[in-house]
Amino acid sequence: MQTITAFLVLIAFCVVSFFLGRTRSQLIAKTRGGASLHSLPKHYGYMAAAWAFLPSVAILLVWTGLESSLIYSSVISGLTPEVRALSTDQLGLYYNQLQSFALDQIDEAGLDEAQVAAAQHYREISASLAYKKIIVVLVAAVAGALLALRRIKPTLRARNHVENMLEWMLFICSFIAVLTTLGIVLSVLFEAVRFFQAVPVIDFLFGLQWSPQMAIRSDQVGASGSFGFIPLLVGTLLISIVALFIAVPVGLMSAIYLSEYASRRFRAVTKPVLEVLAGVPTVVYGFFAALTVAPFIRRLGESMGLSVASESALAAGLVMGIMIIPFVMSLSDDIINAVPDSLREASLGMGATMSETIRRVVLPAALPGIVGGILLAASRAIGETMIVVMAAGLSAKLTINPLEAVTTITVQIVTLLVGDQEFDSPKTLAAFALGLVLFFVTLLLNIVALYVVRRYREQYE
Repeated sequence: MQTITAFLVLIAFCVVSFFLGRTRSQLIAKTRGGASLHSLPKHYGYMAAAWAFLPSVAILLVWTGLESSLIYSSVISGLTPEVRALSTDQLGLYYNQLQSFALDQIDEAGLDEAQVAAAQHYREISASLAYKKIIVVLVAAVAGALLALRRIKPTLRARNHVENMLEWMLFICSFIAVLTTLGIVLSVLFEAVRFFQAVPVIDFLFGLQWSPQMAIRSDQVGASGSFGFIPLLVGTLLISIVALFIAVPVGLMSAIYLSEYASRRFRAVTKPVLEVLAGVPTVVYGFFAALTVAPFIRRLGESMGLSVASESALAAGLVMGIMIIPFVMSLSDDIINAVPDSLREASLGMGATMSETIRRVVLPAALPGIVGGILLAASRAIGETMIVVMAAGLSAKLTINPLEAVTTITVQIVTLLVGDQEFDSPKTLAAFALGLVLFFVTLLLNIVALYVVRRYREQYE
């Protein structure tokens, strides 16, 4: 809460700095005989606000990152030697208990006198650091704003200064995004390497059985488990294909009708209604699939003499396809509307019909966006969990029959990491191996889509 308070105070001061910088630039121009400013007055205000914001927010971020470590070191140093001699895990539990009591999350029952005293010390240090943080941040903001105000003069290139700062901010944001992606990949990769040290890569990638349950004793049956990845991959692709088989035609045809045939009034009403489907929680789709779609498919299959499981890939795929229709429809509609009208008019002027114009002119021109929408829908289908859990089950079967129960990669990742788990066990580390393979599958989809788009663009141009 103290960090939020400091940030809000900083934002308010930056607003004041903006008005001070703008007003000062106008006053300087008037006092110097109406000298023309190099930049607009608002640019001088932006520069003053930026000088007040950037150093202080950097201090705030560093302080927030180090604050918990400083409090921990101070509290631990005040404990008795017997407590400090505890193991790392026991000391961490001891500290968490007194911290929870200091934050009024638990009562005093079960705590000793030393923990109660340390909790009081924790409160005092936290309050002291909170006030100091606000003061330091404000001092940095005031210093930065004063330096910016002193630099203001008619010849100062405030606009260039602001644009350079924005350019650096954008570069830092993009660099952070790259580092975040790299950190995610490396964190998954390191844990996956630990898994592959226990389970051979060949057995994982080409194994046909998935049973990650590990026995407690070595003399129990199935003590080593089975970590074959193929059943999970087949189940994921099976459900995703069913979903795309529903979403792509319906979404693309809906986009074509709304952009090329429908009236403005009908489009203004229908498109928002269809986009509401994207905002429905996936657990609602899961309930709908488990309570309505799956029983209907089972009864329909039994009436036709087919054996349909209570939880099937078809039920999960159908509902998932309904869920991702808005992704395909909305993106395709926006891209089709972005196609220049001159292309349509030229085609119609040459004697082509409306349908021929759509097939041979509009859709080829909009293909990159359409492929992007389909790729987004495929990624959403591959990464979906709740619908699969509730409608397709947890059975890792190697089958391409959509009427049987299957499971997916994401469901198994969640299952392996739920509850109290040991991260030294191959059962738990298998989740990171699955995540790594899923990452490469998604990357492969992006590469294929990019290749298709580039190849078509060369033919079209």
